[in-house]
Amino acid sequence: MVSVADIVGLLVVVGVNTAVAALATRFLRVQLTTRWGAVVYVVVLVPAVQLLVTLGLTGPLGLGPDLGSSLTVVSVAVALPFALGVAFDYFWMPTPAEVELPERLERS
Repeated sequence: MVSVADIVGLLVVVGVNTAVAALATRFLRVQLTTRWGAVVYVVVLVPAVQLLVTLGLTGPLGLGPDLGSSLTVVSVAVALPFALGVAFDYFWMPTPAEVELPERLERS
């Protein structure tokens, strides 16, 4: 039986990985000038970072329940938050070109 602490731990892992995906996607979209460069880096780098975060949160900290198989862990703790984070950045946030910066930051 899954305890409440395990469910909360799993929600923490999913929430942290969703935030990592959204912030990393935004960072790469702002820093890279080409559209395809950002897409390639997001698809390659963000899941790798999420996997490391998942290993750190579930290993030493012991958050989340035993999900049974590694495919389930990757699906629930990496793929789902990746999809949510990227969708959040691409569909909810304005594109980097639409964001107006203060004058002192534009000159730099």
